[in-house]
Amino acid sequence: MNELSDRQEKLLGLIIREYVESAQPVGSNPLVEQYNLDYSSATVRNEMMALTEAGFLRQPLTSAGRVPTESGYRYFVQRLLGGDTDLSLAEKRTINHQFFQAHGDVDQWMRLAASVLAHHSSAASLVTAPLAERPAFRHLELIAIQGRQILLVLVLQGGSVQQQFLTLDDPLTQEELTQLAAQINAEFAGAESAAVERKAGVMPPLAQANLTAVRELMHRAAIVATAEMVFDGLANVLSQPEFADPVLASRTMRLLEEHSLLNEFLTRVMGSEVGGVQVVIGGEDNWEDLRDTSIVIARYGAPGLATGALGVIGPTRMAYGRTISAVRYVSAVMGDLVSETLNG
Repeated sequence: MNELSDRQEKLLGLIIREYVESAQPVGSNPLVEQYNLDYSSATVRNEMMALTEAGFLRQPLTSAGRVPTESGYRYFVQRLLGGDTDLSLAEKRTINHQFFQAHGDVDQWMRLAASVLAHHSSAASLVTAPLAERPAFRHLELIAIQGRQILLVLVLQGGSVQQQFLTLDDPLTQEELTQLAAQINAEFAGAESAAVERKAGVMPPLAQANLTAVRELMHRAAIVATAEMVFDGLANVLSQPEFADPVLASRTMRLLEEHSLLNEFLTRVMGSEVGGVQVVIGGEDNWEDLRDTSIVIARYGAPGLATGALGVIGPTRMAYGRTISAVRYVSAVMGDLVSETLNG
């Protein structure tokens, strides 16, 4: 990511804040006047041109102003967000009181968390139910594809199926792959990920290569399993100017309606740390269904016992600071509730 000067960083931050607020391209003259900048409009225009050439801004064909690009938003989130966007103490007290009134009802917690996130972000929200971690190995299949390419299919206790393509050092026949899978199945049936990791070191090198993928798939399954999802705030998203585009609106509706897409997304992008917030802007070049969309997501719950996910979905023109703060705080509240419940 290109390094920007202090002045360029200041202007990029102001442009993004203005665009998030107005949804209109930002020009140099209004920027100078509104913020009483101590440099001229001509200087601001030159810096805006430099930011455009660097890929942080773009200029719509019908406007003299500039709007942020996905790269601009990413730089803003990673480098420029300050602590002034945190939820106020009064807002945190209100949220705590709302959850206190929900008592021990997990369904109420989920609906309340979705409502709070939708309200504080002015976007759509999602919350998955907390599910038990520690998935266990049940069955493995290795399927020859072409040359050294194989498909690894892992079935976990409870029926969850995980798949991954692998490239072997040397090609194997389907018969050899079937024998290898049978050897692994006999050794690891019923094993949790810790046992797989512990025992993998004594297996033959070829088996170890496949068990590395098995451990990764079990880890993903532990992070976010297919679970009940609660949504709120869809009207917030569809009322945004960006979603007047029927293609974008339809793509977003499909994302929210097809839970398999969201579960795949959550499984791939979420880290193992409870409470850590992740921001995916415009799909990060990997998720076509998230183009023009951003997701702020966090894992909540009791590590090693049960965890779920919660977050916000909206346009890339999102109030990232406030949204990140809301997601972080609600995930902490939900985590405390789950931990207290499971620990008696």
